[in-house]
Amino acid sequence: MRIHATSPLRAFSCYNSLRRYQLKVEFSTTATRTKRRDKWNYNTSPLLTTEDGDSAQYDVVTANDLESAERPPRGVKMLVRDFIEDSLYNPQYGYFPKQATIFDTADTPIDFQAMKDAVQFQEEVAIKYTAYGSDKHAGPGKQLWHTPTELFKPWYGRAIAQCLVSEYLLKYFPYEDFNIYEIGAGNGTLALDILNYLKEEYPDVYERTRYNIIEISANLVNLQKRKLRPLHPCVRVFHKSIFHWTTREPAPCFFLAMEVIDNFAHDAVRYDLRTFEPRQASIVVDKHGDFDMMYTPVTDHLISSFLDLRRQLGQQPSVSRLLQRFPSLRSVYANLPFAANLSPPEFIPTRLLSLLRTLRAHFPRHRLLLTDFSSLPNQIPGHNAPVVQTRLRNLTVPCTTLLVQPGYFDIFFPTDFDMLRNMYECILSQPLPSQTDNLFPDHHTPLTASASSSALGASFFSSHHPSDRRAPMDGVASASGLPVGERKSSVFTHSEFLETYGELDRTRLQNGENPMVDFYKNVKFLF
Repeated sequence: MRIHATSPLRAFSCYNSLRRYQLKVEFSTTATRTKRRDKWNYNTSPLLTTEDGDSAQYDVVTANDLESAERPPRGVKMLVRDFIEDSLYNPQYGYFPKQATIFDTADTPIDFQAMKDAVQFQEEVAIKYTAYGSDKHAGPGKQLWHTPTELFKPWYGRAIAQCLVSEYLLKYFPYEDFNIYEIGAGNGTLALDILNYLKEEYPDVYERTRYNIIEISANLVNLQKRKLRPLHPCVRVFHKSIFHWTTREPAPCFFLAMEVIDNFAHDAVRYDLRTFEPRQASIVVDKHGDFDMMYTPVTDHLISSFLDLRRQLGQQPSVSRLLQRFPSLRSVYANLPFAANLSPPEFIPTRLLSLLRTLRAHFPRHRLLLTDFSSLPNQIPGHNAPVVQTRLRNLTVPCTTLLVQPGYFDIFFPTDFDMLRNMYECILSQPLPSQTDNLFPDHHTPLTASASSSALGASFFSSHHPSDRRAPMDGVASASGLPVGERKSSVFTHSEFLETYGELDRTRLQNGENPMVDFYKNVKFLF
């Protein structure tokens, strides 16, 4: 997880220092040395005129279109989610491929039982941070951040393993393989700790284990292969974005998304306060590299799908309920002097919706274990807004706008876990894209019904279906032979999850404190 500074003056200083650094590079690489206008007003204001005229002539691009670009584009416009994805994941200049470094304690994990208290523990972490060296004073510093997987290894990973193996032994062993998928596996530390634990504590399960990593970063793919394959031949690493995944996994599997979805791109919408119609946000990049935001009627299918799903779940937009209920009040408000004609921006998790759809379509028998931030400090203005930050001169500094130079800034969001759970269960309850397809071709086990539809078994003993269970999947029976359906997912706090599955004595300090449980109060689990 990330470390945050709090001073807006530092944010302003950080932003201008990076801009001066960029201009210095531009001037030094310009052959003609022509005079350029000063760029103090880096983000253009709607109150100022633009030199580019009508931006309607700009090409509309997506993050996929920009994958082969060698530098951030100019004279284009794109949806907010495409701007975020390009900024974070572009192979040539994206934040994660080129800037980010994941904190790693290497082969010397922290000896918690030797620590007197949390103060000494944090001092030890600070010492390990200094091993990465100091930042240079010109330009952005080393973008270093840590996760609980690295900070509390191997005990955090062993807790995750215990959660998964408990469910596997209860439901599938010995009829099915222990099939695990992980997206965004970072340094491969979580996979290593899980597999080491299985090999030591559950050798029979380890022999049935298949561990699959789906990783977008080429550098991390190579690191994961070097780190994992020699020790655990059951590992396969796929260099691919989960959003481009097309292979169906017919077998039961466990799907891990650990500290990943906070960096999933969001879109931004605002509501017309007269008509209450949504407007989608696009980011305009002019020919000088300056940014602006424009709002147009919703035409994007993914944005429309999210808004429809939210209405289906009975969840309201982030606009005053009084304004939503009374059109006359909206009219009065809109006619006030200097009143905004649009509601404040709201950031909606459209890429998270894409992930849930992918799970439904390509992993129909999965069990999802997901963890990430439930709240964040230092967010930019807006509902469910992200934190935008970078590291400069050995300080982690937040900014106050999303419109920043691609590749130099981390952009990450909190997750509303109650809304996520409702979205997830709603999508899983929907029929698969093609009802005529055989969901489980060439995959038959004693737990797979082969005679008739599960509809008979579902109501054989009772017409009541428990509210905490999903509808049974046709053709799939439980160990008892009855298609009772999977238990619906639940939300846990960070401490609740680790108190259930963690080996707490291993991370308890001498004064009784336990940083693995006590830290990360703003993190939750979905399982």
